Amino acid sequence: MNPFVTLKDKTRQAIRDKAIENAQVRILLCERALEDFSEDELEIIVAEEERKIHSAIKEKGILAVLAVLGIGVFG
Repeated sequence: MNPFVTLKDKTRQAIRDKAIENAQVRILLCERALEDFSEDELEIIVAEEERKIHSAIKEKGILAVLAVLGIGVFG
């Protein structure tokens, strides 16, 4: 078994789980019941939340690399 494959799967599942949590909060904030959404709408909401998480990871990743290289962003 390739350890990188399992790490990739674990990471993908963790992102998916967090996206589902974020989607649930988003649904609660719009004051609609979960049952009011179709399966397709729920999948779209979760996919949007996954994109937000991926974007945040990329942004923070770039900042971490710059920090390791000693490159300051703000000065």
